[in-house]
Amino acid sequence: MRTAFFGLLVTLAAAMPVCADVRIRASAGGEVTQYLTLFELVRESGERVVIDGPCLSACTLVLSTIPEERICVTRRAVFGFHAARAVDQNGRQFPASSATRLIAATYPLQIRAWIMRHGGLSNKLILLRGRELAQMYPPCR
Repeated sequence: MRTAFFGLLVTLAAAMPVCADVRIRASAGGEVTQYLTLFELVRESGERVVIDGPCLSACTLVLSTIPEERICVTRRAVFGFHAARAVDQNGRQFPASSATRLIAATYPLQIRAWIMRHGGLSNKLILLRGRELAQMYPPCR
């Protein structure tokens, strides 16, 4: 069921007109490859991405996938970063150090520098918002 829903979402995203904005109002994240697939479609579409609320965990990969000039933020925008986690068949979570390093390396330089200034990626969620975020990405108009 989840796969079918995601397939439908991807199909709809591919059919959207080029002049539309993609608005992220609230995303707690999820499975990385699903986000990468969706953001790749958005990147290819030429659409602008409006961050208008929490964009946490895997959602932050929008910063790695979409060109910086096509991302804007509202006053409600918040990015939440943490280390990658692997999940086994029983739902137990484990640190995924190599995945964390790989993902961190894909972020734009200014994001990587901000993450390092805030202690790096760990199990603790670190939030980028407000003035700090507004200095990195333009406000949406």
